[in-house]
Amino acid sequence: MEHLKTDLSAFNNKWYKPGSFFIMRIFWYIINALFIHSWIPGSAWRSFFLRLYGADIGYGCVFKPHVNIKYPWNLEIGNHTWIGERVWIDNLAKVSIADNCCISQGALLLCGNHNYKKQTFDLLVGSITLEEGVWIGAKSIVTANVTCKSHSVLSAGSVATSNLDEYSIYAGNPAVKIRERKIEI
Repeated sequence: MEHLKTDLSAFNNKWYKPGSFFIMRIFWYIINALFIHSWIPGSAWRSFFLRLYGADIGYGCVFKPHVNIKYPWNLEIGNHTWIGERVWIDNLAKVSIADNCCISQGALLLCGNHNYKKQTFDLLVGSITLEEGVWIGAKSIVTANVTCKSHSVLSAGSVATSNLDEYSIYAGNPAVKIRERKIEI
């Protein structure tokens, strides 16, 4: 059986429109590099710049240093949510994060991937939704088209490739449910 080979010279993602004007994206890349992805502490001014570029940011959000956000106009964050150091939100599509979520250091929210079955390695994009009270552990990955239901937990270093049930704890690659989450008073 003859196997076809990947041909990246035929890659074409002209169908993908990241939103906003080209010049606005250029300015965002500069703002992101200088202020959002910066080592300088502070959440209020990060929220200010994200809102300025179209993000819907609730009140009481905490943004640690070195956060990287691809397209703020595709980002919605609820109230009292924490975004840890070196979190990368690669939001080629909509990312919705509800109230009281915690995304720990080094976590990745990846809305894009490639179709390895196609010779042209086509771009695939899909949204990510984190419902209220979700905790994404350090160095974990949430992939496109995943919803983490209310108060679910993705343990450190795990990879969510499918939806997480509410009040459940997941671990591994791919992440599997290991137990229920019980919250004490």
